[in-house]
Amino acid sequence: MGLLSQGNPLNWENTKKYADHIRAHGITQFVNIYNNLKDRQKDVLKWGDEVEYMLVELDDKKEKVRLVLNSADVLNTLQSQGEMINPNHPTLWRPEYGSYMIEGTPGQPYGGTMSEFNTVESNMGKRRREASSILNQNEILCTITSFPRLGCPGFTQPEYPPTPVESGVSKSLFFPDEAINRHPRFSTLTRNIRHRRGEKVAINVPIFKDKCTPSPFVEKFPVDDEESAMAALPDHIYMDAMGFGMGNCCLQVTFQACSIDEARYLYDQLATFCPIVMALSAASPFYRGHVSDIDCRWGVISASVDDRTQEERGLKPLKNNKYRIFKSRYDSIDSYLSICGIDKMLSQHIAHLFIRDPLCTYEEKLHQDDENESDHFENIQSTNWQTMRFKPPPPNSDIGWRVEFRPMEVQLTDFENAAYVVFVVLLTRVILSYKLDFLIPLSKVDENLKVGQRRNAVQEGMFYFRKDIFKGCNPVLDGTSSAQNGCETDGANEEYTLMSIDTIINGKEGVFQGLIPILNCYLETMEVDVDTRCTILNYLKLIKKRASGELMTMAKWMREFVAKHPEYKQDSVISDKINYDLFVKCDGIAKGAEQCPELIGNPVNKVK
Repeated sequence: MGLLSQGNPLNWENTKKYADHIRAHGITQFVNIYNNLKDRQKDVLKWGDEVEYMLVELDDKKEKVRLVLNSADVLNTLQSQGEMINPNHPTLWRPEYGSYMIEGTPGQPYGGTMSEFNTVESNMGKRRREASSILNQNEILCTITSFPRLGCPGFTQPEYPPTPVESGVSKSLFFPDEAINRHPRFSTLTRNIRHRRGEKVAINVPIFKDKCTPSPFVEKFPVDDEESAMAALPDHIYMDAMGFGMGNCCLQVTFQACSIDEARYLYDQLATFCPIVMALSAASPFYRGHVSDIDCRWGVISASVDDRTQEERGLKPLKNNKYRIFKSRYDSIDSYLSICGIDKMLSQHIAHLFIRDPLCTYEEKLHQDDENESDHFENIQSTNWQTMRFKPPPPNSDIGWRVEFRPMEVQLTDFENAAYVVFVVLLTRVILSYKLDFLIPLSKVDENLKVGQRRNAVQEGMFYFRKDIFKGCNPVLDGTSSAQNGCETDGANEEYTLMSIDTIINGKEGVFQGLIPILNCYLETMEVDVDTRCTILNYLKLIKKRASGELMTMAKWMREFVAKHPEYKQDSVISDKINYDLFVKCDGIAKGAEQCPELIGNPVNKVK
């Protein structure tokens, strides 16, 4: 969601004038927070999840599915019936990029006791029922990562044509500006990313080549602005707006650590897991009405907010003191933070954030009290969307140092979403309890992220992973560490190797212990009531079977649904009818009206 300030946002030309001012004060604000709170200790473990939802209309007569553009009204009703009248309400609701999206979180963060794991799914169910109860009769609330026909004609309700004109925010051939949330932050980000880049964003996703898919697959657009014809690649699905990335849904978890050192340690260790858990949660194989050859949204959303100029992307010679920027604003992390506590690493992290320009600046927020405000820092921080986010405490608050785990795709049911959340939270408990070390070279983490997005990466992908996770941090002569240098001793004795996700999660004798066995060992040492233990075991069973291939990922299940549909012509096209039947099926599964053992299995009933 990011920083939702109120005020009058500046256009790109005026924002650019204040870029150095915002960067300078943003760094000052971070330094003030760091100096004031670097010694803060003993904050209790708190954590919470964020689930993003789509508002969908099922038109049974026309057998068509559309995204409902009334999230502002839904959000207003949910807030006015909840947190505005009861500060202890069990749910909180916030806006998201699409005007068909809302975000739900627990009303209060969860704590450190094991019994908290038994309340996650219940709270997610409460959110789903609460939001669903105020929708119209033919509308449903969906936890779908990517709407399959996003950008196709008539995909919204009410229906709007795209606005590829100079006055438009996106200038998209496919995505109408009305599908963008009405808060000025979102349209300003969209416009200023395009203006800073000097052209529209260009997203090219490889098409899945089925038996009847044209080869080469080349689209002709009904309206062309010349820019799109040059940007669209053959054998790829072309998209041209921020909404194709930020209009997707995800599942995130934020943790409060007991200190800054613990937060930095967790940030680093979890960063290595981001590609693994992303692939495990793969749920977005379809884009703009076509079957793609990828299973995850990450590369799509990365391209959708890529504001780098052609020079910064290496497509033109550098000039005017410009420099190459090797990643989009939405990508994997740029540097580790902990490395035995060397503060050079934290300053390097902030430096990587602050090579970016501010994108959404409010006239009323230009001049701030750097001792008591942090909006300039958050301006830059909140528009760097990496796999992990390191979150300093807000000034004058009781909130501690936090980290956010960001790569997961949202799942169809509350059971699945709770399972992934609990799995990641348990992982943090094991990392901290056993002082584990998963660090590998960041170049290998980047490679893993690319592999994890591929079709059926869970079964077919191989991922770099550390062999011995119990070694810890071993300083070397140059003042850095073996972990910082890539966890390598020499070319013949690497400390990491390629593993399948099945090996990483479930273990393989002589190769790796497996995360699930390690988690089970940890649970054996904890006092856990029978009901909570049963809940956790059900969740870990889902993760275990997804990793082994016994259960499908959401992406694979959706592919098989489309492939078996009687109207599918093996041409990589998802028609309105196919999309409608898919959502009817998904809605039935999400509400528990239909079983889907190939996706979810058969969870054991908990002890009452």
